[in-house]
Amino acid sequence: MDIFSFGVHFTDEQSCRLHYKAQRDKEGVICNRCGGTDHYWLQNKWSYQCKSCNSRTSLRSGTIMESSKLSFMTWYKTIFLMSTTKKGFSSKEIQRQLGLKRYEPVWAMVHKLRKAMGERDDRYTLEGMIEMDEGYFTIEASEQEHNTQKKGRGSKTKSNVMIMAESTVLENIETGETERQCRYFKAKVLEDHKAEGMDEVFEKAIDDEQTIVFTDKSTSYVNIADYVEIHMSEKSSKTTTKETLKWVHIAISNAKRNFVGTYHKIKKKYLQLYLNEFVYKLNRRYFGEKIFDRLVIASITANGH
Repeated sequence: MDIFSFGVHFTDEQSCRLHYKAQRDKEGVICNRCGGTDHYWLQNKWSYQCKSCNSRTSLRSGTIMESSKLSFMTWYKTIFLMSTTKKGFSSKEIQRQLGLKRYEPVWAMVHKLRKAMGERDDRYTLEGMIEMDEGYFTIEASEQEHNTQKKGRGSKTKSNVMIMAESTVLENIETGETERQCRYFKAKVLEDHKAEGMDEVFEKAIDDEQTIVFTDKSTSYVNIADYVEIHMSEKSSKTTTKETLKWVHIAISNAKRNFVGTYHKIKKKYLQLYLNEFVYKLNRRYFGEKIFDRLVIASITANGH
């Protein structure tokens, strides 16, 4: 959706509310009191009323907009800004684009949307052939690191991130040449380099045991073979980076470039949220205008708390 289409479809608060209600109706509403799924719509209250127990659910209730005092139009403009570009916007830039005085509500709104993106992608698993490696992302050093390492104010450190890419092999029938193409990605922040943490993240990410995984020979991957059909590992080299783990390293490189060009600094506790946004848009790189509605749906179905 380009800016002109957005301006035509969403002219005021009412048009945004009606669109949000239409999307929420498709997803269905569940009563918090009795779990009922059949509701009346109370137009004058902008709420759903359960047919079983008469409990009411507001249009925002149970979504990431719950408790937010920002208008639907503000949320929709932000969803548009976050879904329309590959690189994304910092919260400060979104505040400037929206013309809002207070930064804190914008920061909270943007992070809630990033959380919703992550929850949406967590619903899906990888299958077939998977590339896996770790990337080290520059983040702001914690207060403890400042003290123990005697670093100056604004100093940096590194955070370890597992990157996975679902790749497939395409063969040219005439020439016999093969080329690996990539479908979906996952990125998860790791607390350390221990195999146990790797195993937990990996097990949640794959579809089933009928999987072939490519990695380097890191000792962190010693247990991966227990979860898949085949685990193939190669010693780290330029060839491994450019061929065997091609798509993983492209994703790592693009993410780092994206973050450096967009955000002033990133704290470790928020790094996963930034990765959520990057991977969400990367996995939907061919969606075109549909990504706007998909993000609206993600805002409805994500945990609002």
